[in-house]
Amino acid sequence: MKHPSNPLKFYAKSTLFKRAIQFHTHSSSCSTEIVGPMFAGKISTIVNPRLRPHARCSQDEAIRNFMYLDETLRGLIYSGRLVQAIELLCRSEVAVESQTYRLLLQECIFKEDYKKGRRIHAQMVIVGFVPDEYLKVKLLILYAKSGSLETAHILFDQLLEKTVISWNAMIGGYVQNNLEVVGLNLYHSMRQCGFRPDQFTFSSVLRACATLPLLEQGKRAHCLLIKSQNAENVVVNSALIDMYFKCSCPYDGQLVFDTSPVRNVITWTSLISGYGQQGRVVEVLASFNKMISEKFKPNYVTFLAVLCACSHGGLVNEGWEYFLSMTRDFGIQPRGKHYAAVVDILARAGRLEEAYAFVRDSPCKELSVIWGSLLEACKMHGNMDVMKFAARKYFELEPDNAGKYVVLSNAYAAVGLWDNVSQIRNEMKEMGLKKEPSFSMIEDQKEAHYFYMGHNAHKNIERIYEVIKALTRILKDDGDVPDMSRVWQED
Repeated sequence: MKHPSNPLKFYAKSTLFKRAIQFHTHSSSCSTEIVGPMFAGKISTIVNPRLRPHARCSQDEAIRNFMYLDETLRGLIYSGRLVQAIELLCRSEVAVESQTYRLLLQECIFKEDYKKGRRIHAQMVIVGFVPDEYLKVKLLILYAKSGSLETAHILFDQLLEKTVISWNAMIGGYVQNNLEVVGLNLYHSMRQCGFRPDQFTFSSVLRACATLPLLEQGKRAHCLLIKSQNAENVVVNSALIDMYFKCSCPYDGQLVFDTSPVRNVITWTSLISGYGQQGRVVEVLASFNKMISEKFKPNYVTFLAVLCACSHGGLVNEGWEYFLSMTRDFGIQPRGKHYAAVVDILARAGRLEEAYAFVRDSPCKELSVIWGSLLEACKMHGNMDVMKFAARKYFELEPDNAGKYVVLSNAYAAVGLWDNVSQIRNEMKEMGLKKEPSFSMIEDQKEAHYFYMGHNAHKNIERIYEVIKALTRILKDDGDVPDMSRVWQED
């Protein structure tokens, strides 16, 4: 594109300038003062010096101010001053160039500051700026990542021409917000529209298949992945490993790992976590030691998988050593879940007093997850005194979480405190809290079947109940007694 010989005349003809000229020529003052991007700690004027009250700027002055506003906003963004840039934009009450809006939104998305991104969108609406297709996609990504999926879908439907990027934003948004079925349905719609998935599509789809879990759909995605020549992507391979392990196919997960041409800490962590989910402690520790020997540095997720494996394997000394090595050898500060895993390690070994002392002296004792772990330990060993104290702390830290009431109710039920169970359920009713219904999912002949607790509308539900009753009678005749202490009975 050829640049205009006179940029002032060029801007004067633009639609974008119309509101800018109104603002700058009808203001009693034509200047705004901010912290200048190139002069930290100083005040600089971004437009012409202050005029007398009721003075009016000339058209040329207003054009220059408008051009300088865009430059100043970009300077603020490039120097990392997003807050000042947004404040200036909103005070100016004029529209800026589309490229400037893109930079502002991209910075909000990168910093995950979605509230500021919505403020930018509100400013566009107020000043009457109509975003182009590229900017609509940016807004779509912002709303999808922030969880505002209804707004994101409205923007998606308004796109004149959808691209792989816009499809990926919607699919990823639904999957990240625990609406995996909707995400997969969008993926199928994307394929029917003739779009070829890329590595970002596959990452979201494989994550959805791992969560549900849907092995057959995961396998079909794997086949398409090989055909599309994206099989060498590290992130996609890590998601693929995770999918196979969560679908109870550890052999296939290990095979994907062995054939991966490139590995990083995420790939190793997917393998180690996968074996941990299967309860295969030996393989977890062997994979972790091999990872270290190949000079890969583990992250906090890797250590969490190792500590959980030590807990299931009853490896108290080994688990404690791994916990200490996080800070000592790798400079990783343990988080609440790591402390909770150590509590579980001690509790499973019957060392409840040590677990309580560990929680009491922990720097993470204000996090509910660590008290929840201690509560589970007390339930396991029937220690009433410690359990009551742990229950009170666990409850105080996050009282509006319905899941906590369920955990607490189950803990009281396990030791026969039915009055406490009744009290907790009454409190939930009074506060209007309700537990989301639990469900099980089985994939059979490429079809997913869902079974919800308390209300099922499956077409074969009567036959299924008959088989369950028959199996229950066989188990009882064999001396098996079901443990009902963890069952939450729906009212």
